[in-house]
Amino acid sequence: MIPWNWTTWVNEFTLLGLTDNAKTELILFVFFLVVYVITVLGNSLMVIIITLSSDLQSPMYFFLRNLSIVDMCYTSSTVPKLLLDFLSDVKRISFFGCVAQLYSFISFGGIECVLLAAMAGDRYVAICMPLRYTEVMSWKMCTILAIVCWIIGLLNSLAHTIFTFRLPFCRSRSLNHFFCDIPPLLALSCADTTINEVVVYTAGGSVILGSFMLTILSYIFIVNSILKIRTATGRRKAFSTCASHLLVVMLYYGTIVFTYIRPTSTYSLDQDRVVPVLYGIITPMLNPMIYSLRNKDVHGALSKVILRFTGKSSRITEISVNVLLAYIMGEAHT
Repeated sequence: MIPWNWTTWVNEFTLLGLTDNAKTELILFVFFLVVYVITVLGNSLMVIIITLSSDLQSPMYFFLRNLSIVDMCYTSSTVPKLLLDFLSDVKRISFFGCVAQLYSFISFGGIECVLLAAMAGDRYVAICMPLRYTEVMSWKMCTILAIVCWIIGLLNSLAHTIFTFRLPFCRSRSLNHFFCDIPPLLALSCADTTINEVVVYTAGGSVILGSFMLTILSYIFIVNSILKIRTATGRRKAFSTCASHLLVVMLYYGTIVFTYIRPTSTYSLDQDRVVPVLYGIITPMLNPMIYSLRNKDVHGALSKVILRFTGKSSRITEISVNVLLAYIMGEAHT
């Protein structure tokens, strides 16, 4: 039986962070600041372009806009606090701040898992069922799918948060991580965490592995359809796009599975605290580059939006925008 006054046992946590070396912290501060700025600017740009451009009002870009919003919230749940901690001698977070951080981080991570599956399903319908695409992926269906993604992510996180913070944290106040996450919090509890582990494996596992299987299944059907394309150029272009998408999917799902869906006896908090950097910080930066900014339709839409606000119709301005985007994405040609 957990005492009613267990919350008085800990009012705040001390985060051990990624390193305790001052010089390394300075380097990491600059690195994560640059990554965060790129993430926010890149995803904000996608939200603005898709919202303002009439050429991008399709189901695919509807989901990409949702992904950009989720990515900005996802990375903002940890990085601002991480940057502040790099400049602090003692890295503290209040109990309720820890609750809020865990809930938001798990929420947006879960939403992204399900959203990636919905996006893969959209691409499956577009490529494998092109004649029925408009009928199947109606705006009503897209809205329902987006709402379902958010509901699943928020409810999944709520379950994890409730079961995590019902525990008494009486072993230590030092959290061996750079943010409040489930594994390091369970390590601080002096109560039985069996129920928490069951919740992670069932609720969390269903969201993560279920979304992953649906995503992979969609891409299997997509690749099968690509193989039927007659022209080698068409197949090569389609495979190039799918390969980049799958790279992000494997990086995201793989690191999440490694963090949560494995026996607690294999946890190594000193090593595992680096893994969330990949799926919680790096992936949100890569998503707009992989899914959107490499797209020629996005290049054209950005040019039109800029021309609309500058009031200029100069062909030079349009070419300059396209060249800049191509250069950023490593696609500039000599």
